[in-house]
Amino acid sequence: MTNPAISRLTGYAALIVLAVISLLPVWVALKTALTLPNDFFSSASSLVPPTFTLQNFARVLGFETDIVLTSAQAAPIDFGLALRNSVIYTGLLVTGQLFFSALAAYAFARLRFPGRNWLFVAFLSATMIPSIVLFIPNFVLIRELGLINTFAGMVAPNILMVPFAVFFLRQFFISSPKELEEAARLEGLSHFQIFWHIALPLQRGPMATLAILLSINAWNDFFWPFLVGREDSVRPLAVALAEFQSQTGQGQPDWTGLMAAVMLSIIPILFLLAFFGRRIVESLQTSGMK
Repeated sequence: MTNPAISRLTGYAALIVLAVISLLPVWVALKTALTLPNDFFSSASSLVPPTFTLQNFARVLGFETDIVLTSAQAAPIDFGLALRNSVIYTGLLVTGQLFFSALAAYAFARLRFPGRNWLFVAFLSATMIPSIVLFIPNFVLIRELGLINTFAGMVAPNILMVPFAVFFLRQFFISSPKELEEAARLEGLSHFQIFWHIALPLQRGPMATLAILLSINAWNDFFWPFLVGREDSVRPLAVALAEFQSQTGQGQPDWTGLMAAVMLSIIPILFLLAFFGRRIVESLQTSGMK
């Protein structure tokens, strides 16, 4: 029989190796962000920058620094504006997805109507449709509506259709007690009033978990905002970083500045995972998801 202590140590060792492999690209990006532009190529094979500096972060944020770049590298990036756009885009998208998904989930969990189960299966089958095939018809529709380079055009195709969110919340609405809802119905409350004042407040934990998952997905969304939101006034961080790299043309990209911007852009995601990661795992386990 296998010794439990040896099995445990082997498991921990495997987890450590996988963690190091997973975090190595992040460390390389951080190391590049802490390196002076002139030392970038000379220290490429090292995992530690020869001289630590925070000037790359400062100049990305718009502060004056001592770093001198070539004309090809000096492509500006308005990090504050891109950050604001990402916050607006994520906030609008996640708020709409949470509200409409919760409505649909409550309807599938509590309301009785013909074909409910078949409609739920058909709704979930939308997860099997690759999102890439919807980009062209969605883009044509948004263009015909005149919503190119607007936040409305960026969030419109995805603000309603979130099959995973509907399935996730439906599991919790089904497991919640019916007595409170039945008492409220006897008091004359409508279905929406029961949903808003009773059913939804009972699911604050799952709603918070879903908000975190949807926020991470929206924050990192690139392709659709890249197609629709190309103007500086609506361009989110993911698109702004790609533009920042492509502006150098045939010249050498400003890798240290780009990595500094990337590290700043992932701070909100790291904050969410660090403080609410356990809640995500617990809610997923409760809902029966793997």
